[in-house]
Amino acid sequence: MALIEELNKLGVNTNEALQRFSGNSALYERMIGKFPAAAQGLEVLKFLEEGDYATALENAHTLKGVTGNLSLTPLYKGYTEIVNLLRANDPEKAKETLLELIPVQVNIIECIEKN
Repeated sequence: MALIEELNKLGVNTNEALQRFSGNSALYERMIGKFPAAAQGLEVLKFLEEGDYATALENAHTLKGVTGNLSLTPLYKGYTEIVNLLRANDPEKAKETLLELIPVQVNIIECIEKN
């Protein structure tokens, strides 16, 4: 339960997530434990910097879905904004938003990995 309490402090809506997982906190914790590897495999910044906006959009969209399903609320909101900016052809603003989001994501991943 420590993980869930710590995630709450980071703005994660664990109550919503637990409802989605039918109250099964063990299953939620197991699924959220997979997030760090998923986030690492779905780089967005690299592709933004390389000018590969299609891949950046695809990865950001996938992360939006994953973070939404896990109710990682701050990350979900950030990736939603990044997806919208990329769809609006504003990669510079998307990159700015991502650079602001990365420390939040690092904090959440560190929380997950230590529990």
